[in-house]
Amino acid sequence: MTVILNEGDSAGTAGAASGSPVDAAPEPGKAMTRGRLVFIRFMRNKLALVGLGIIVAMYLLAFLGPLLTSWSYEDRDYAAFLQPPYADHIFGTDKIGTDMFALTMRGLQKSLIIGLLVALISTTVAAIVGATAGYFLGVADKALMWVVDLLLVLPSFLIIAILSPWFRGKSWWLLVLMLAAFQWMITARIVRGMTLTLKEREFVKAAKFMGQPARTIIAKHIVPNMASLLIIDATINVGSAVLAETGLSYFGFGVQSPDVSLGTLIGGNAESATTFPWLFLFPAGFLVVFVLAVNWVGDGLRDALDPTSTRVRRKEKKDTKEKAA
Repeated sequence: MTVILNEGDSAGTAGAASGSPVDAAPEPGKAMTRGRLVFIRFMRNKLALVGLGIIVAMYLLAFLGPLLTSWSYEDRDYAAFLQPPYADHIFGTDKIGTDMFALTMRGLQKSLIIGLLVALISTTVAAIVGATAGYFLGVADKALMWVVDLLLVLPSFLIIAILSPWFRGKSWWLLVLMLAAFQWMITARIVRGMTLTLKEREFVKAAKFMGQPARTIIAKHIVPNMASLLIIDATINVGSAVLAETGLSYFGFGVQSPDVSLGTLIGGNAESATTFPWLFLFPAGFLVVFVLAVNWVGDGLRDALDPTSTRVRRKEKKDTKEKAA
């Protein structure tokens, strides 16, 4: 019985600093990589699987759902104003006759795209800045950490609200960049601390001795050993970015008309929550379900990637007892 771990797999979020061994036993006669161990742990987490299924279903519904209806989010049904859900309009219509299903799917598309892009950009920036500062130290470390400290004390919501009139009517990409600009700093600090530990490991010193350039060492030896942290960070950032976009759009600082997002739909129909509830409940319901699903997946990834997780240990002990019985 053997456990095969390469250098990139031998250290995760917890193992990078302590070198803790992976504590799950593989099947007899089969080599077990860390990736397979993580996959097995994740698959045992039923709540995380439910969350993953919900996220996939929501992405499919957002982009394929409009094909299931003959109405576009730009169409108007002048024979149906403020109609509750019925056969022709399964989510009902708003005050100008727009099909709420088509409108909600369009808003869901925009919010999910923004959340995914913000998560990818912010996590990538955090990995690059944190690893660079921790590896080189000196002037580079001081300059980058000064930027991090500066951005941490700035009120991001207020800054985006002040700048929003400048990009009103322009591409929503500017909103993505603004949101991503304020979501990477804490992770960058954590990455820097982990880099300080990883750069003293034997495989990094061996790479230096072999003459590999610093950018190669960072890209191939340091960042991959923080994959667990970065994956969890990206997962959580998706939900937080969607919430941030929703809040900004609610106050008129996010996605601008004529485009829509879940935030603009919630903000525009908040006053109708008690009188015409379908205008508010469908966008708000999708938002709540999506954020919950992201949190479940994030918890599942954390437990799967961290072999010291008490929840994982309790689950493994329970499975062992059930097999023994």
